[in-house]
Amino acid sequence: MSFEPKLPAFWDKGALRQELDRVFDICYGCTLCHTLCPSFVSLFQMMDESFGDATSLKDEQMKLVVDQCYQCKLCDPICPYVPPHEWDIDFPRTMMRATLVEAKDKGVSWADRLMGDTDRAGRMASWMAPLVNWANRTPFVRRLMEKYLGVHRDRLLPTYHGQTFAKWNGKRPAAASGNGEEKAALFYTCTVNYNEPDIGKAAVGVLEKNGVECVVPEQQCCGMPFIDVGLLDEAVKKIEANVKSLSEAVRQGYKIVVPTASCSYMLKQDYPRMLPTDDTKLVAENTLDLSEYLVKLNEAGKLDVNFSQAAGKIRYHQPCHLKAQDIGFKAQELMQLIPDTEVSRMQCCSGHDGTWSVKKENFEASMQVGRPLFKFMRPDDACTVTDCPLSAVQVEQGTGRKPVHPIVVMARAYGLEVES
Repeated sequence: MSFEPKLPAFWDKGALRQELDRVFDICYGCTLCHTLCPSFVSLFQMMDESFGDATSLKDEQMKLVVDQCYQCKLCDPICPYVPPHEWDIDFPRTMMRATLVEAKDKGVSWADRLMGDTDRAGRMASWMAPLVNWANRTPFVRRLMEKYLGVHRDRLLPTYHGQTFAKWNGKRPAAASGNGEEKAALFYTCTVNYNEPDIGKAAVGVLEKNGVECVVPEQQCCGMPFIDVGLLDEAVKKIEANVKSLSEAVRQGYKIVVPTASCSYMLKQDYPRMLPTDDTKLVAENTLDLSEYLVKLNEAGKLDVNFSQAAGKIRYHQPCHLKAQDIGFKAQELMQLIPDTEVSRMQCCSGHDGTWSVKKENFEASMQVGRPLFKFMRPDDACTVTDCPLSAVQVEQGTGRKPVHPIVVMARAYGLEVES
């Protein structure tokens, strides 16, 4: 069945098991995704041992496949059976449904609730950023976090900032209104707000450099972290608040631009499924990835290409949730406009995937998933770049070098001062 949480059958465990059997049987008959992620590796191995019979898999085997799906969505673009095919296969959302049903049946731990509520955790951490950052780097504290929160002691955690992007934006002088032709509403995301405010500053700087009227509407976390831990009701509250604010911006003539791939994917693809209203559809249809928006400006002859600095060699990682949007390689197109710039690209999963890799039971697997990317990003004769701030953390974990966002590359090429 399609992803429709409002239907009673969505939450029926018997109906869910039948759907898992159906999806697993079709996937086993295809095996196109056989090494795509740990879920498929485990699934096909267990199906081999069960002579290809999904109905013979035990509940704990089913749960293993569900738990190993970290919602990268990479199977969607290559699956031959996604809607509107008659078989209607949507593997990641079937796994998402299983997570939601289990959470409703068994509840969610307080640690998962904490990790899912990124706005609350981010506000608290930003109030005492130096202390939190110290604690996140202290072995004794990390052992306690592993014991009581389930966070792997070796997992590199994002840095928190006392001056969030929202605080910076609220204090900056009123900017010029632009040329009146282009209007962008920046959905800056919780990761940018609390952990990577320089990405938000660079986005504002580049947009205004190009005569775009840039506003920052009221907003909350997109809701994806709540979905990841099975808290649908909490996610829908976030979605409702964002749709109310963002739809009003769209009606005022603004396009919604998003600097992080997971959140732009959420607004475009998952919002209409979880809150099927006209306003949600309006938001989804008017949301663009930040690089996607800037490439459209360039195609219309409106992008300033008078760069003052070259970017040199770049090794660029396209995140999973950008590939799943099927919009091409917009960040690469954008950076290649900079003179004397050479961009090499790799499409693969970093293995971070939000809260999944943070957990002690998944950390080692996440590093295995990210190994090809680490090898690609390791050479020190190039600037490393990714649109995903969490992938940047993962790459830093695997290589010791933290990539920057494409918008930071653009800001540097313009000679803008945006970094702390």
